[in-house]
Amino acid sequence: MQPERIKICDVPLDCVDMKSAVDHLNSVITGGNKCSVFAMNPEKVIFANKNNEIKSILSNAGLLIPDGIGVVLAAKLQGVKIKERVPGCELAVKLCELAEKNNYGVFLLGAKEETNLIASEKLIEKYPGLRISGRNNGYFTDEQNGEIVKKINDSGAHIVLVALGSPKQEKWIEKHQHEINANILQGVGGTLDVIAGNVKRAPSLWRVTHLEWLYRLLSQPQRIFRQTALPTFVWQVLTSKVRS
Repeated sequence: MQPERIKICDVPLDCVDMKSAVDHLNSVITGGNKCSVFAMNPEKVIFANKNNEIKSILSNAGLLIPDGIGVVLAAKLQGVKIKERVPGCELAVKLCELAEKNNYGVFLLGAKEETNLIASEKLIEKYPGLRISGRNNGYFTDEQNGEIVKKINDSGAHIVLVALGSPKQEKWIEKHQHEINANILQGVGGTLDVIAGNVKRAPSLWRVTHLEWLYRLLSQPQRIFRQTALPTFVWQVLTSKVRS
């Protein structure tokens, strides 16, 4: 059953928690279907409203998870209760756990070669029965896309974690998903860096108080330019509420 889809500032979002997201994606695999998965946060909502191509890609996506607390609160303002955030990096790990239990193949696409390799090793260390059916770093040209698609298909993977950064990963998945036999293609951004230990997530206290965005800003001040989307997002949500 497809999760309820709403719109935040005219950009789609699916009302799921972690369990329902994993259950839905498992049913996609067992049913032999396909699903693209993207994480939604205020920054992506603002970007989508400025970029029709990305907005169209998101509208056609199979699952749009509430990655940022901003979109969760915006949904609440519309009278839609989403139980929790579904961080993309946590969903990716949960899918690896699901893959271990059900012998699903996982393909890791993206990041630097060393990062990709270490992430693969770390995942197998955490889930000894996990089958990493293939992997490839993110340093390939457009001319090599056909080779990458063939490599994924030859691996027999059910799940592909695409770590090419946004919006490149969204565009890549949209362009090639119909050529790829895998059931799930999730855009995971910097998740492989997190798994490999190159980037540290916020401590649990920051996460449970929904301040992970602030922790990341303090630890990576260069993100300040990306965070300028937040005031715009708040303004659009409030004006949308007033109009409705």
